[in-house]
Amino acid sequence: MPISIAVIMFGIGLELKFSDFRRVFYYPKSIFTGLASQMFLLPLIAFALVYFWPMQPIHKVGIMLLAACPGGTASNLVTKMLRGRVALSVSLTAFNSFLILFTIPIIIELSYNLFGTESKSVDLSFWRTMKEVMTSVVLPVMSGIIIGNLLSDKQRESLHKPLQYILPSLLLIAVVTVIFIDESSSNIRYMDYLPLFGPLILLNLFTMLTGFFTAKSLKLKHDTAFTIAIEMGLQNSVLALYIANQLLKDEDLSLIAILYGSFSLITTFGFAYLFKQYFKPSGKSKKM
Repeated sequence: MPISIAVIMFGIGLELKFSDFRRVFYYPKSIFTGLASQMFLLPLIAFALVYFWPMQPIHKVGIMLLAACPGGTASNLVTKMLRGRVALSVSLTAFNSFLILFTIPIIIELSYNLFGTESKSVDLSFWRTMKEVMTSVVLPVMSGIIIGNLLSDKQRESLHKPLQYILPSLLLIAVVTVIFIDESSSNIRYMDYLPLFGPLILLNLFTMLTGFFTAKSLKLKHDTAFTIAIEMGLQNSVLALYIANQLLKDEDLSLIAILYGSFSLITTFGFAYLFKQYFKPSGKSKKM
């Protein structure tokens, strides 16, 4: 899985330029909007949904854990496929990977207390997390950008078409392996958990709508708005699965991450495509 992610991020980097990131930091409003949406609005939406939805308390905690794990490599690739702001997506992934070191333990602790289950704590290693972000996201993207900028425009264009098919295929293989073939998830009978798909699909849709229209209300560009929507909709199911299995050692928690990961890539792409095509602005927007 880490190798697949690194290869995908390298491929994404091949089609980026350092100037793409310069634009992101020249207009930081998009970064702050995306991070605030992921760190605050996403958990609030999840809490409002699970508080009123009839389900087992441990499954409510599982959804809160999922909401505490925003972003991931999949969002970067979906953004690229829909021609969104890839540099913004990559930047959000890097920043929120640092912030969740502090937010995940807080959200997990509060969720256990609020929903009446046995309280547990999560200790995420700072240096381990930073190492994973550097090796799977930052360094591959940087390497791709450097190599891509050494190529001519014609060479870069010749790479574009095969990458359109290679990168999504790699991601699909990685997701299928983790969600359906991994030992912790291969024995799950999905039909037994149909009632849980309702709140999970609503979480996916509501968070994307919130991210999209929050960005729109702040007068951000259309491609920025649906990029933030993608970041809101595609949670890092692999990270949630790791925390549930390895740190909290609870199969009921990991179930939520597995169920969400089984469909969220498809639904997020579909919803984002609709936002892109049917909510286009009629006038000009600011370059942010």
